[in-house]
Parts: sequence; C-alpha cells; structure tokens
Amino acid sequence: MLDSLSNKLQKILKDLRGQGRVSERHLEQTAREIRNALLDADVNVRTAKDFVERVKARALGQEVMESLTPVQQVIKVVRDELVELLGGRQAALEFSKQPPSVYLMVGLQGSGKTTTAAKLGLWLSRNNHTPLLISVDVYRPAAMEQLKILCAGHRLAYYEPQSVQDPVALAEMGLRHARNGGYDVLIVDTAGRLHVDDEMMAELEQIKRVIPPTEILLVADAMTGQDAVRSAREFNDRLGLTGVLLTKMDGDARGGAALSIKSVTGRCIKFIGTGEKVEALEPFHPDRMAGRILGMGDVLSLIEKAEQAVDQEEALEMAEKLRKDEFTLEDFRDQLRQVRKLGPLEQILGMLPNMGPTRGIQGLQVDEKELVHIEAIINSMTPQERRYHHIINGSRRKRIARGSGRPVQEINRLLKQYVEARKMMKSLSRGVVPRLMKGFRFPG
Repeated sequence: MLDSLSNKLQKILKDLRGQGRVSERHLEQTAREIRNALLDADVNVRTAKDFVERVKARALGQEVMESLTPVQQVIKVVRDELVELLGGRQAALEFSKQPPSVYLMVGLQGSGKTTTAAKLGLWLSRNNHTPLLISVDVYRPAAMEQLKILCAGHRLAYYEPQSVQDPVALAEMGLRHARNGGYDVLIVDTAGRLHVDDEMMAELEQIKRVIPPTEILLVADAMTGQDAVRSAREFNDRLGLTGVLLTKMDGDARGGAALSIKSVTGRCIKFIGTGEKVEALEPFHPDRMAGRILGMGDVLSLIEKAEQAVDQEEALEMAEKLRKDEFTLEDFRDQLRQVRKLGPLEQILGMLPNMGPTRGIQGLQVDEKELVHIEAIINSMTPQERRYHHIINGSRRKRIARGSGRPVQEINRLLKQYVEARKMMKSLSRGVVPRLMKGFRFPG
C-alpha cells in the first residue's frame, strides 16, 4: 500500500536526519525532493506544490529553527501536513435521525462498486447495524445477481423486486421495504458507466430526489490515480458527494488518488478497500495512513485487527498451555491460522514501526505460500505426532513428506522452527505473556 511513495519519503527524511543542523538550503533541497516524490506518485500538481509550500513555511518558522531538535521538528511538520492532506481526521459515516439511513453508492463501471457495497454492508452488520442492500443497476448483465450472491454468502439482507426495470422505481421500493422491515441502513448500488455522462448523472439526480440519501459515496479505483480524482470532482459537482471509498488500495504503490482527493474535491475518504475479500474494508484514518507512509507504523490498526481475529477463550487457553509447557504442533498450526486471519503478512509488517525498506529489511519477500505449506505438513501428521513431536523419526518424516507433498528438508526445518518457538514462548510465558494477557482488551 503506497509502497513507492513511502520508500521515497522515508529515504528523504533519513537523509535529513543525517544533517547535524537544518539550514534553509537543506530545507529547500528536502522540499524539492518531496515535491518530486509526490509528483512521481501521481499526486495532483497543484496539491503537491501547495503541500511543499506549507511544509517550507512551517519548517522555516522560528519555533522549528530554534528548537533543540530541528530535524525531528521538520519531520513532525511533514507528518502533520501529510495528515491534513489526507483529510485531517477520520470522517465517519453519517446516520439519519429517522432510520433508515440511505447510502447511495455511485461510481464508474469497473471501480468495484458492487463488491464495495457488500463490503460496506458487512462492516455495518459487524458494527451493530442492520443494513438492507438493493441493486438498481438494470443495465449491466448479472449486476443484481452479483450483489445477491455476495449478500447470501455473508448473511446480508438483499431486496429483489420482481419484474421492475426502472432504477428510480426500484430505489423507491427498496426504501419502502427498508422502512417496513425495520432496517436502519439502506445501501443502494447504482449503475456505473465507462465515463461520466449526462444520462448517467440525470438518473442519479432523479434517484437522489426520490430517496434523499444520508450519504452519497463515490467508489473510486485507487489504481487509476488522477483519473479517480477527476471523476470524483465531476461526481461532486453534479451530485454533491459526502465521501469517497477508495478500492484496490492494496495494489496502489503510488498513492496519487489518496493524497489528492481531499484537496481537489473537499470530500474525505471514509473507507479503503485492502483486498478482494468482502471482509477487506477498513475505515480510513488519515493519521494512521500518514504513519504508515513515513515508516512510523500503524499499531492501533494492528491491535484492532488482532482484537477482531483473536478469540478470548482460545487466547486464555493458549496462555495456560504456555505456562504449563504444553504447546504442541497443533497449537503451532492454530497460531499460524490466527496470524493469517489478520491479513497479508506484508500489510502486517507495514503496520509495524521501523519496518520499512529504509529500516534494514531491504528485499524482504514475504511468501504467503510458506504458511500454507507449514499447515499442510502439520495436517499430514497423526494426532499423536502433533502432540508429541519427539516421536517423529526418519520413517515418519518420509511419510509426512509424501502426505504433504513437501520435501523432507522442509519437515526438518519446520520441526526445528517449532522447537525454537516453543523455547521462546516458554521463556516469555514466565513474565511477558501474563502481563500482555492482563492488559489485552478483547472484543465484546
């Protein structure tokens, strides 16, 4: 996520840290490098220029130049301005005082609008809301069927009127059904087009008049860079957007859309899509994203992910096993499964402070297949072997290798890693783990 921009900015700030004192010449050079990094990341030209001018004005201020640690002050200025550029503070969803709240999902064809509608519905359902979803896209083949399948797969309510082909009438029926059914949110997935046109906008304006929305949310593809920003501006001019949901952020190494949308349209990013799965939707936090970009980490988001993924009873049971030195290969496999629930490992590493490419892990490649191979190896063991690893001799290793489709060398390496992990966890359980468990907040 924003890897290219993050790498460049971290290198620029690392070079700045190497200066004993910060002179105006140093700041000019740093500002120029930051501007070039932003432009390379496909950030809007005016946005990049204004950002650099604000950084220079604040960094050359008396408070910074006369401080005991001017370099740290300059870095803080860059971080603060980056937060402002990304929106300043988290923009939460608005809810109507009189339910249901109506969320109108708009955007170009191919932006991921239908999937994002389902993602938003799932996020709402997991946060104490009862959403109803409806598609008014009567043009794209199987558009309604796609949303229906996504909803069925995640136990989300979907409304499907029969034999109605008018988008405006569909929207009205959906609102009526949401009111009568006691739903507190109605998510309306509208039709997209390959480009913004008058016919498309006229239809959306008519739907807006018939079912006044609480939120008009643009779904934009982060991978399209400034094209996403331009479409956001056009939709905002015609409809008056209330927020933006950026999809495919996990595949956007540059970040131009995320960094430009707020300054160009005045509308904040409310959610970001971080993967293809329906669960892969996150509220957008400008301060946390700025931390990720500058290599300062995003520990709060990591903790939230852990709280959602970790089962309280399982965690307490695991702590007890660690205390009694009863950590088996089955437990080892279960812990790997818990880690995989948190998301792609590269994303997890990106949330840790000082783990960026300028912090000593250049070239680190995280192979998700390794975890799959480890699980396959452990699954090929008998229950007895998983509980008592010391009985796994040469012939057993060959049988496990055949069963898992992995070479014997990998079985040997796994057993060695397991023994080392067990030793480490045993030592931690004597002091660190109990303190962590005592302070850990579990969901619910």
